[in-house]
Amino acid sequence: MTSQSLPLTASVELSPSTTHAEFSKLTDEELISLMKAERGEALGSLFDRYFRLVLCVALRILRDAGEAEDLMQDVFLEIYRRACLFDASKGSAKTWILQYAYHRSMNRRQYLIARRFYRSEEISAVELGRWEPSYSPNGWDGLTSEERRRMLKKGMESLGDKQKRVLELAYSEGLLIKEIAERMGEPVEQVRSYYYRGLKKLRDVLHETGHKQEAATRAAGAAD
Repeated sequence: MTSQSLPLTASVELSPSTTHAEFSKLTDEELISLMKAERGEALGSLFDRYFRLVLCVALRILRDAGEAEDLMQDVFLEIYRRACLFDASKGSAKTWILQYAYHRSMNRRQYLIARRFYRSEEISAVELGRWEPSYSPNGWDGLTSEERRRMLKKGMESLGDKQKRVLELAYSEGLLIKEIAERMGEPVEQVRSYYYRGLKKLRDVLHETGHKQEAATRAAGAAD
């Protein structure tokens, strides 16, 4: 660890005694520059900014709180070790971090599926991935943002109150199953059931709506 101040920009210069509050004012790219110089304190600030987003990515793919939390920790450790590989000319630090989290999560998912980590109903949820179906060229991919919003709203309205609440807390606030259970005052296994059943029902509704939209678009095209 260097004992000299590390100039980052014309207006930013840090010493070994820089406080956490001062680190928190730096940009993502400046923090990564410090990580390249083995300033471990910079990792803490980057973690504070993005741990929930990374956790959401991992949880969405892995569907298991424990696995997602472990992977999140691994991702940030790897980011620190591989800080020298970051190239700002190829994209933002945020994008780099989330892409890394995504690829690590996908690799871990395949590992867990191969070792029969998931119950059969959980595998279906894992394979669902994102809520949004991918219809192309005339279906979901061809919808406007307003049409997508209406479809998602319709899907959410088809859920039971508790299923809807669990998904909202998981995806809007980035809460883990355990945290949702505490918030709702429900057993963890019950909340897990709400989550998987709600996700499957939402996915089914979006698929059905997407197919109808695709058929309508094709019919309109044939009439022209």
